[in-house]
Amino acid sequence: MVGSLQDLLPALVNDAQRNLKDAFDIWAQSLRAQALVTVILTSTFLAWIICPPVRTSASPSQIKSRWVSYALVSTSLFLLSLSGGAWTLLVNRYVPEPYLDEFFHIPQAQVYCEGRYRQWDDKITTPPGLYGVTISYLFSVIYNKITMLTCETSILRFHNLSVVLVIVAAAAQCRNLIERRQAERVGKVASTNLSLYSFHTAINTALMPVVFFFSGLYYTDPLSTLAVLLSYRHHLQRVGPERPGLLSDVWTVILGVAALFMRQTNVFWVVVYMGGLEAVYTLRSVKSGAQEFLTTLHDPPLSNSGPDDWFFCLLTIAVTALCNPVKVLRQIWPHLTILGLFAGFVAWNEGVVLGDKSNHIATIHLAQMLYIWPFFAFFSLPLFVPSILGFITGPLQTIHSLILRPNALFTIPWALLTALLSAAVVRYNTIIHPFTLADNRHYMFYIFRYTILRSPLIRLLLVIPYTVARWLVWGSLSTTTPSTTQPSGPKPRTAPAQPKAAPESDGQLTLLDSPSSVSDTTPTTSTAILWLLTTALSLVTAPLVEPRYFILPWVFYRLLVPSWSFASVGIGKRIDLRLVLETTWFVGVNAVTMYLFLFRPYVWKDSEGNVLDSGRLQRFMW
Repeated sequence: MVGSLQDLLPALVNDAQRNLKDAFDIWAQSLRAQALVTVILTSTFLAWIICPPVRTSASPSQIKSRWVSYALVSTSLFLLSLSGGAWTLLVNRYVPEPYLDEFFHIPQAQVYCEGRYRQWDDKITTPPGLYGVTISYLFSVIYNKITMLTCETSILRFHNLSVVLVIVAAAAQCRNLIERRQAERVGKVASTNLSLYSFHTAINTALMPVVFFFSGLYYTDPLSTLAVLLSYRHHLQRVGPERPGLLSDVWTVILGVAALFMRQTNVFWVVVYMGGLEAVYTLRSVKSGAQEFLTTLHDPPLSNSGPDDWFFCLLTIAVTALCNPVKVLRQIWPHLTILGLFAGFVAWNEGVVLGDKSNHIATIHLAQMLYIWPFFAFFSLPLFVPSILGFITGPLQTIHSLILRPNALFTIPWALLTALLSAAVVRYNTIIHPFTLADNRHYMFYIFRYTILRSPLIRLLLVIPYTVARWLVWGSLSTTTPSTTQPSGPKPRTAPAQPKAAPESDGQLTLLDSPSSVSDTTPTTSTAILWLLTTALSLVTAPLVEPRYFILPWVFYRLLVPSWSFASVGIGKRIDLRLVLETTWFVGVNAVTMYLFLFRPYVWKDSEGNVLDSGRLQRFMW
């Protein structure tokens, strides 16, 4: 046995080296001058959007700082573009024909490219010209008309690479606006510069393995993510110091409907999440009534929030909204309009799904809200450094804090309650979709096979990792650098602080040790509740467990995670070292999954050894 393993390992290494050399040669041969010019122009243009130039009256030092930041941003985008381009080129080389869901998407796009807009594949579950993947086809048509390219499979796949690069710009601007809104709420001085933490977060959002993997295939997930991020960016601008006007309201409806064109479940994010945040924003500014305890919004930072704060937050939101219905409706009527349009479609279509409804029947699948935490924990391992270090360096102090800290989410009673609820969900609401068991090309097949399907006891014991993962994820949302963590305990209720004027922009990316940095501010309790509620609504109606369904919940979670630094380490005071580890982790996971997809294909065979699916090569993927 040992001898066979010793012979197998060198063979696997040699095979991997040969495959990687072939892949590198193919990519190097494709780097023609035209391709490099395209990559450079794209990178510099997006860098200009992310780091706009300073005023012409800026000092020489400000101009120099701006160009240093611009060089850093454009170089990062250039490397990301080269990596994504290499991935797409290799997919086109080794998988030239449409694969899996591309078998439906690519022919439909090609039909639209030919101008036959009335032709539709009934296997596609979203309606033409209204929701789902249709807008990605129209996007492809417009893109190809401008670039004079054809709608071949290889060309269509490059569209998602462009989309992923734009996701970086949208995510960076969203994170920057989040920080500015948080600073305004607590009265801090926020720089108008983009923070390095915001940009690095955006890069990692694009590198997130499930997002980056589909940049090389013609799937709708990257464009759906971008559409929702653009809607979110507009929402963050609406909740700024200036009151939104009618034009802003109209744009809210337009961007929201555009997001629904990508996927039906986006309605939860553009209506429930963003509409809920705008309602809370409005309620935060109203004057308290006679019952000040109930008509003043109780919305502490998540770092100071426990289960009792959740209850009072929901209670005060409900009471304050009932006392100020006109103000709330004035702010959220665009979101209600989007909801009304979506309801009209559902009534006309007699359901949400169009086409293949038999395999997409909505049901109550609460176990989705258990599976999501290990998914987040796997991709967010580097973000858990503070929690892990705290337990290693002071286990007794950590346990004492978990038990007695008033703002701890993971108190013993709360942990027992959630564990009991999780066990009940596992026992009575575990749903195994036929697609999960029938398709061994997806990683989820093997995860279910070696965990949930092993035995009822193992399925029940999984409540422990579900609970630990949930605690770690919540800890990353509510943990900040020790020197900046706000003290626990009740605070007097005061009106929202008036933000001070922001310092002049010098064009430089703001570092964590800058006086104007607000990257370490945690989200509020209401934001966390709305995120959790929206995540639940978007997942619990889906019987099929798909990593792609977790993309938007993860993206919004990732944008809310505050920065953290090592106070005793020099470089750790300026940047969040967790993000460097996160980038490395994502690159490693991407390398493994891409290698398996490209170089470890297999042929389906039945129990008797007969070749299935006409001998087509099958490949592992998310």
